[in-house]
Amino acid sequence: MAQQKPKTRRLLLYRPGAKGINDAVLDQLRAAFPGFTLAELRHHQDFRELVTERATIVVAGGDGTVGHACRVLAGSAHRLAILPLGTFNNFARSLDIPERLEDAIKVARAGRTRAVTLGLAADRFFLEVAAIGAFGGAIALGERAKEGEFGNLARDLRALAGAKPFEYDITGDFEAHGHARSLVFANTRTTGNQIGLVASDPVRPYLELPVDVGRSRLDLVGRAVAAAVLDRHEEDMGMTLRFRRLTIDTRPRVQVYADNKRLGRTPVQIQARPRALRVAVP
Repeated sequence: MAQQKPKTRRLLLYRPGAKGINDAVLDQLRAAFPGFTLAELRHHQDFRELVTERATIVVAGGDGTVGHACRVLAGSAHRLAILPLGTFNNFARSLDIPERLEDAIKVARAGRTRAVTLGLAADRFFLEVAAIGAFGGAIALGERAKEGEFGNLARDLRALAGAKPFEYDITGDFEAHGHARSLVFANTRTTGNQIGLVASDPVRPYLELPVDVGRSRLDLVGRAVAAAVLDRHEEDMGMTLRFRRLTIDTRPRVQVYADNKRLGRTPVQIQARPRALRVAVP
């Protein structure tokens, strides 16, 4: 019978082959975190089997890698430190974690540990946004922009502009009824290719519904163009409504997204999970 390896109290995770990870970066991480076990993070891996109950975990990578780690650790007592090595780094930027690796290492080693909120939509944790309707297309625009795939930008913008409105009913912490092309429930300042959403951050114990996002064709296209083409991200946020728990129904039924993953169609319950993570911040 193979002997089980002892669990570690300090783990540093990275995704092999990810943009921003190379031999020089790995050497820098080994030097910066002596005593940490360095491990590759595989898709869908539950790495909690590698660590003790209150271990410190450092994750180095982009939004996908960070999102995987956060969903695995949600609700645990682990201290998480993020080294943002991706293209957009929306979650890390909303926590003011610096994108320069040397500065992010300083925060990981000596930053304050803060309780951080995650969102929950249809039983899936999300870091940035849940979206109903056309805004999911704007998030997909960001994914293509990350890969430098601008060839279909005009087509994608036309699809956003042509999105049909739906009727919605919102119940829970507040009630609302109306028509929209999209509804967005935000935990971070930006999403996708840094499309501006709200002015708050995930340390606050609630999510926000930015009222103007998705109200019109011009808003959807304007935000996508501002981020993808004009390099504008966090201006003119507009009014938001704060909440802990909402249920949304629509006519007709509309596609639901959590970050960049499709979850199915409405109705859906969306809620904030305060103190879901303990994260090192400046």
